[in-house]
Amino acid sequence: MASHTVSKKCEQKPHVVCVPFPAQGHIDPMLKVAKLLHNKDFHVTFVNNVYNHNRLLRSRGPDELDRISTFRFESIPDGLLETDGDRMQDVPSLCESTVKNCLAPFKELLQQINARDDVSPVSCIVSDGVMIFTLDAAGELGVPCVLFWTTSACGFLAYMYFHRFIEKDLCPLKDESYLNTQIDWIPSMKNLKLKDIPSFIHATSRDDIMLNFFLHETSQLKRATAIIVNTFDDLEHDTIQSLQSILPPVLYPIGPLHLLVNRTIDEDSEIGQMGSSLWKEETECLDWLDTKSQNSVVYVNFGSITVMSAKQLVEFAWGLAATRKEFLWVIRPDVLNGDVPMLPTEFLTETDGRRMLATWCPQGKVLSHPVVGGFLTHCGWNSTIESLCGGVPMVCWPFFAEQPTNCKFCCDEWGVGMEIGGDVKREEVHAVIRELMDGEKGNKMRDNAEKWRRLAEEAVEHPSSSSELNFQVVVNKVFLRQ
Repeated sequence: MASHTVSKKCEQKPHVVCVPFPAQGHIDPMLKVAKLLHNKDFHVTFVNNVYNHNRLLRSRGPDELDRISTFRFESIPDGLLETDGDRMQDVPSLCESTVKNCLAPFKELLQQINARDDVSPVSCIVSDGVMIFTLDAAGELGVPCVLFWTTSACGFLAYMYFHRFIEKDLCPLKDESYLNTQIDWIPSMKNLKLKDIPSFIHATSRDDIMLNFFLHETSQLKRATAIIVNTFDDLEHDTIQSLQSILPPVLYPIGPLHLLVNRTIDEDSEIGQMGSSLWKEETECLDWLDTKSQNSVVYVNFGSITVMSAKQLVEFAWGLAATRKEFLWVIRPDVLNGDVPMLPTEFLTETDGRRMLATWCPQGKVLSHPVVGGFLTHCGWNSTIESLCGGVPMVCWPFFAEQPTNCKFCCDEWGVGMEIGGDVKREEVHAVIRELMDGEKGNKMRDNAEKWRRLAEEAVEHPSSSSELNFQVVVNKVFLRQ
């Protein structure tokens, strides 16, 4: 009789399965969506690949993943050979492998969940926009599948037009000179050149893995129940409207997600303390920031995937040193391809007392810290939106994917960024950071960033705010089918 009562009780709780793409920049925002749904009384199952599941256990501690009985972490194999250490898996291999290998183990996991009597059956799936295999599993189960595109809306819209570049004979790329070709036929996106479009369109072969991956994933979007994006209407209004006009599923902007989480979930609660960092976060940097004055520190972080040459690392170092500014620089152990990052001894001596170096940090807290006056960034979307929400202007050094698109919008549309060249010269790094921190243009960018910070807050501050309202609509209409 007792077990029957448990089952009955479990049936009443909606059960969402969340499936991020296996990269740090995708896991972070998906965990935020999962926390928000848990806060709405959903049972959550969060599904990483085995490799990242093991990394989380190492970075967060063995007990971290089973602290809450109604929020469980599971894993499925991605079909790649296991590699040692804490480095990002090869992105093209990962994309190819998830398409080929993840559906069967994912369906098996769903069957195992539904066979248990201590949780309610799976009632909905939230999947990364590039983990399209989940649509097949959702279809078989007869449950809604919401796709979460973790990019900017402008990056997402550019991906949606990849097929047109092929039709117009702009892809595959014939030579570098074509990168300056004007692109004036994507609705609501102005003054673009081919170099501003997500980097996978610059493929030199029609057989390129990443090119075909995005063509395939975007072609399947019409099968989704709905699509959510981590942006807000004031920031990307025209782009969001363009997306809504070409997408059959309804698209809901529900960001900035970290502000929504901060507003609705107590940081000290069990769920508030749950983290998703695949590297151990060094929180000492926050104590260091506490000793500095307002807008005085340059924060440097190129995200979880960017790799650079030893020469570029040294040019960044000496460019930063020449500014005479205090700086917090996050240098991942795998930021140099295959080598351990080493900084010149003379640089360490010269910057002693005005720098903090870390291998990883709680970035949301850093960018909302009042002493951070500028951000040298790769323009990944999480970094960009966190910087906007912190009112922090940016020096942009985009690496790949839709980062060049984000960079273009930061510099030209939102007025919060300045770009530096891909080959990295210390003189340019020095000049641009000095302008950002002390110059007239920097002040104007800071004013613009402050305006976006206020609008971002307004998007989530009360139940009738645009993103808060959209999230509630997704929960009621799509997940609970009310």
